[in-house]
Parts: sequence; structure tokens; C-alpha cells
Amino acid sequence: MVAPKRTSYEEIRQRRVEENKKRLEEFNLKKLSQDLRNATQKPTPVKPRVLRKPVDLTPSRRSSRIAVKPPPNYKDVPLEPLGRTRRSPYQRRDLLNRVYASDEERVHAIERADEIQSDLDPAFPSFIKPMLQSHVTGGFWLGLPSHFCKTHLPPEDEMITLVDENGEESSTKYLAEKTGLSGGWRGFAIDHQLVDGDALVFQLIRPTEFKVYIVRAYESVIKTENPEGNDKESDVTHLNSSAKRIRASSLLSSLFLIKC
Repeated sequence: MVAPKRTSYEEIRQRRVEENKKRLEEFNLKKLSQDLRNATQKPTPVKPRVLRKPVDLTPSRRSSRIAVKPPPNYKDVPLEPLGRTRRSPYQRRDLLNRVYASDEERVHAIERADEIQSDLDPAFPSFIKPMLQSHVTGGFWLGLPSHFCKTHLPPEDEMITLVDENGEESSTKYLAEKTGLSGGWRGFAIDHQLVDGDALVFQLIRPTEFKVYIVRAYESVIKTENPEGNDKESDVTHLNSSAKRIRASSLLSSLFLIKC
């Protein structure tokens, strides 16, 4: 049989293949590819295995200062019983037994305080401060008249001394921004047994020192109703005042029980 004649496309393709082979031989690419293939077949050397060091189970020393000390013991070791702590002599006041002053008692206390203030030296500024529950049994915060503070007291926080009629001194913390006495006022109120309705006269005898005159609300009522010192009438008035306090305490107790 006669072989079929090649088409022009096959002839062109064959010529290109032969030309490419010649070029590869000229660039020596065939040999280079063989060398690369042989190079990749070389086995990589195995890294030697490094043995791990044994773990030290002894406690580490973070500081050289305690290196000479024995290791700590974390076992439960019973502690020696501690001594009983001393209790503060102050006991919280019974809020159900608060003393609530009547309007009459407040007025008499303020009138008596006005008399005391009028007898003081006007060269030393003074003011009257009636006591409320928040001053003596609640938050123990005493707000002072703002105009008095801005005129006579320091513009920054300062320790102010309160001197009573017996000359005993008490230190309190004056807060200039809030114009009042905070730390130390509670102790002064408890030590002098201040109650609702009492009136205090504050006289500024030094830039940071007050002379304090205390007017008792119930004593003011007794003295006003008994100027001649009649003991029987004084006892009756004192009993009436006590009865008012007892009724107020009983009323608060009943309200507290109802809420509970």
C-alpha cells in the first residue's frame, strides 16, 4: 500500500519539533534538567535526636534572698487560735428609741440660744444651729450656714476644733465645698448626748476653732415653765416630756412591726 501523503500541517509541526530539539541541544538544557533530577534524588541527612533534660521537680527560687530558707509547706496546718479582738465601747443607738422634739420644745431651745448669743462678744462671729435627727442619730453630718462659711471660714478643707463649755476639745473635719462638718462630728454629738431639738451656739474664737454652747430642748421647757423652781411642776413637765418621747418611740415601733 502506498502511505498517505502528509498534510502541510503535519510537516510544519515536525519541522518545529526538530528545531526545538536543536535549540535544546544548543542551550544544553537536557543535560541541566537531568542534573537537577539527580540532585533532588539525594537523601537529606537525618538530624541527630536531642535528648531532653529531666524535669527538676524541686520548687524554683525566684529570689536569692530566700534561697537559704526551707521550701514552703502547702499542707493544711491548723493555725493557733487568735485572741479576741477588743470591741469598741461605742454601741449603735437604737433608732426605735429616738427622741423627737415637739415644736414648743424647739422654740424654747432657740429662744434660750438667742439669749446666749446676745450676751456673747460681737467681735467674734457666731450663729445658732438647731439639731435635727440627721445631725445626731442619722448620717452625723452638720451643715453650717453657707454665708457664714464663705465669710469667716477657710476656703479649703481644714480641721476645726470644737470647744464645749467645760473646755474639752474635739477635732472635726470641715469640708469647704459642702460647707459642713463631717469626720469627728459624730463623736462630738455622741459624747455630749445631743438629741433632736437641742440648739447649739457656735462662736468662732479663732480662725479654726469654735466655742460651742449647748442648749437642751427639754431643759429649756422645764426652766421656762418653772421660773421659781417649783419641784412638783418641774416633775410634771419632765414626765410630760418623757411621755411624749415614749409615745413617739411606741409609734415608731408599731410602724416598724407593720412594715416587717
